Order: sequence, then structure tokens, then C-alpha cells
Amino acid sequence: MMMQKFGKQLRQITILLLPVMAISCTFSACGRDYESKTESVNFVLTSPDIMQDSILPAEYTCDGASATLPLAWSGFPNDTKCFALIMYTVASPSDIHWYWIMYNIPVSVQSLVKNVSGVGTLGNNSLNGKTGYSPPCSQGPGYKYYVYTLYALSDMVSFSVPSSAVSMKVLQDAVKNFTLSTANLTVKYSRTIP
Repeated sequence: MMMQKFGKQLRQITILLLPVMAISCTFSACGRDYESKTESVNFVLTSPDIMQDSILPAEYTCDGASATLPLAWSGFPNDTKCFALIMYTVASPSDIHWYWIMYNIPVSVQSLVKNVSGVGTLGNNSLNGKTGYSPPCSQGPGYKYYVYTLYALSDMVSFSVPSSAVSMKVLQDAVKNFTLSTANLTVKYSRTIP
């Protein structure tokens, strides 16, 4: 008797959950379909100095040598002509800071050494507005998260403005129609201020 009652309740719950499960599967499929156009499972961005979601060593911040992080990538689409790189953090939806913009990185280049120079073209940064890298120097307690996004592009990027005027938004707007795939490396850092 108890088992029959339990079986009946289980069937009722299953019937109620079927539409929810169907909707969930549909959204999951849509998400995968969208990602397949911009993110490739094979396209990965790594660093020999740090793992995904690890703590950024101080030497790559304003608390250390202010060096650029060495990076490496693989698995990009065959039609890739060049790469673009943005390093940024999102403090809030209306407060986004970018530290490093580099574009027209030749397809023959598949890594950047520490303190790289002479590769691609540099854009500006939001910390001092100058062309080139500016290290993270975030204020306030707790970890801040920094994202390195590498874009595999089907064409070179050209602008009607000088490279000193190429911001994160300017670059993203310029590459949106010929981005084949993207790869991300996310790291975190918390400043120790006496």
C-alpha cells in the first residue's frame, strides 16, 4: 500500500517536471549552439606561470615588477589570419577596466613571452589612457578577477583612429563580425596593503 502511494506520487512529480526538463534541455542546447560559434573546445589560452582560476603572482601587478604575463595558445580555427588580446576586469556592469590590448598578432605567433614587445599592435589601457600595458592595481579588499581573452580572427584589424585611441570597446566592435573563436584565461589577485 505504501509502495503504491509512493509510486503514484513519483509519477505525478515526473509528469510535473517533464515540461521544465524539456525547457531546460532546450536552453542548454541553445547555449551550446551559441558557444560553438564563438568558443571552441579546442581553442585554449594558458600561461606557463599560472593555472586557470589561480592567484596572479605579484610580479604581474603594480605590487611587483609590472610585467606582462607569458601566454600560450593552441587549437585555433584553420581560417585564423591573426589574433587579438584583451586583459580586463569587471568591477560592475558599468565599471570595466582594461589593462592590455594587443591586436594584429600574426597567426604564426602562438605564444607571448614575459614582457613581450615587438609583436602585434598595442591599444590603450583604461588606467592611464596610454598605449601599452598597465598592471592591475585594484583597490579594496578581497580578490579581483582578471580575464585574458584571445580572439582568433579571420582578417586583420584596421582602424580610422590611431592605436592610442583603440580601447576595449573599439577593438571589440571592430572584430565582432570576423571573430572565429575566443579563448579565456581567468586569474585573481588580492592586494595586501599595510
